[in-house]
Amino acid sequence: MIGNLTWRWPWVTVGAAALILVILCLCLLLARRGGRRNAAGPKVWSLEDDLATESASQALRNWRTLSRLSVFLLALALVLTTLLSGRPSNVDRDRETGRSRDIVLCLDVSGSTLPYDRQVLAAYQHLVSGFDGERIALSIFNSTSRTVFPLTDDYELVTRELKRASTILMGVQSQTDIDKMSDKQYQAVSDWLEGTQDRKDTTSLIGDGLVSCAAMLPGFTTRPSANRSAAPSRNSSIVLATDNVASGKPTYSLQDALELTRSAGIGVDGLYSGPKQSADDPATRQMRSLIEAQGGAFLLQGSADSIASLVDRIERRHGGDQQAVKRSSLVDAPRWWTLALSLTLGAYLLLVWRLKR
Repeated sequence: MIGNLTWRWPWVTVGAAALILVILCLCLLLARRGGRRNAAGPKVWSLEDDLATESASQALRNWRTLSRLSVFLLALALVLTTLLSGRPSNVDRDRETGRSRDIVLCLDVSGSTLPYDRQVLAAYQHLVSGFDGERIALSIFNSTSRTVFPLTDDYELVTRELKRASTILMGVQSQTDIDKMSDKQYQAVSDWLEGTQDRKDTTSLIGDGLVSCAAMLPGFTTRPSANRSAAPSRNSSIVLATDNVASGKPTYSLQDALELTRSAGIGVDGLYSGPKQSADDPATRQMRSLIEAQGGAFLLQGSADSIASLVDRIERRHGGDQQAVKRSSLVDAPRWWTLALSLTLGAYLLLVWRLKR
């Protein structure tokens, strides 16, 4: 290691250098033997005797000089190639700051909630623009679940996917919009929802969908005893957007799913995503009661508290701490070595071209 420079594969460099040294020794040995045989034999007429004139001698000297220089450049290129084969690297030390927070948007895409999901996605587009180190994921569910994108801090990807989903759902906000949809638009919606209706005669399994969303978070398990034994290393929360109207027999009820998330240290907030006239139905009241009993927030769409307000409340309650992390990594650093090799080979090729002339 030289200063901050080290070779990741030094044995390759050493092996290549040893091989080159052996080849050079063999060449020198063969050259000496040939010289001795020529010295002991009869006089041989050489090209130098024919080029005894002054101009021819000068041209021969120039040719020899250029030849020696080309050999030197080729040897230098060989040395640089040998050094590069050992992968010169630098130790890169940096300091990263970000929030230790994971958020999963758990979106019910059954027929009764689909017209309202575009508003949820629009709010998250606004939220992502202020992220710095948080990870976000999106899962959609009906009778089964599909991951749109897993936990990631690639906000360009997240924004692109949220905008794409919002555009696709633009045509399902009302029956009038659905009637005006083209075959291409209908197919786009169908493709986006593919994988969420794999159980026949069953829709909107809220508890199963919530468990699938929780499974996207690190450390979650459906074994309650294991959930209680270890706290999550990152602050985790889920935003469950649904109308809590299920049809069919789920594996987990909403209450069961909330018990599992609570024991795993995952906060769950609820957003009623359905028609205003059903905001006071028993299913909605049950959802509010269960979520608030676990310490989560519950909001109705169209109320004074908008989706943006819910996001702000999640920000305050599940914000996560700013963490500064020092990281060191060994990074390939062939920059100047590669430039030197390129210049050396370029000069060698120019000399070869000049010698051929």
